[in-house]
Amino acid sequence: MRGSEPRVLKKIVNIGKRHLSSSVNMPGKVRGVKRKRDTEVKPTKEKASNNTTQTKTEQKATSSYTHWLMKSEPESRIEKGVDVKFGIEDLKACENQTACWDGVRNYQARNFMRDGMKLGQKMFFYHSNTKVPGIAGICEIVKESYPDHTQFDSKDIHYDASAKKDSPRWFMVDVKFERMLKRFIPLAELKQLYLKHKDCGGPLSKLALFTRARLSVQPLTTEEWDFILSLEDEDSDS
Repeated sequence: MRGSEPRVLKKIVNIGKRHLSSSVNMPGKVRGVKRKRDTEVKPTKEKASNNTTQTKTEQKATSSYTHWLMKSEPESRIEKGVDVKFGIEDLKACENQTACWDGVRNYQARNFMRDGMKLGQKMFFYHSNTKVPGIAGICEIVKESYPDHTQFDSKDIHYDASAKKDSPRWFMVDVKFERMLKRFIPLAELKQLYLKHKDCGGPLSKLALFTRARLSVQPLTTEEWDFILSLEDEDSDS
């Protein structure tokens, strides 16, 4: 998941939950089994009062980023009676191979989804909190941001009592499976390339997977996307 993966993984205390939905036939309506995905530490009360402000970096992302990396857990793990598992195979099993990306409770990640993601943009599906984390496949944004229903459900582990239906705090998008990568690209390989590029100024020198490792929703530049995508055609030992 990040440069110091083992230590950071132990600190993850808030994992996002997903409800399966179809953005094609039933836009906005949620159906199916409750799931959830990797998110970040919940914001403090101080930050909660400032839930619409964007940093300059986020404002830049809104207009300049067109690709994304989004993390989710592929292995079963029970939290408060809910299985947090939702890997790319689970997405493929959804109706229309489409699901909403709910449960994100970090403002920067939320802003990327709410303000940055546009219809038709591509994302890497990243498997996190697993023995071998890394990028498994590619998905497409098929519905732009709309209120995350889990914030209003008092029985949901991501319920936010301060969120109001007439003034929602948390948002989500719908994603559709496009294809698996030709080979799984592990975090360890990406880290080696990041460290190499950091020294020489290569395309992954500022990769958010390592510079903003805690975020479960991360922006990618076109150069970063193209470089990572090219790795699927290379031998992992080359």
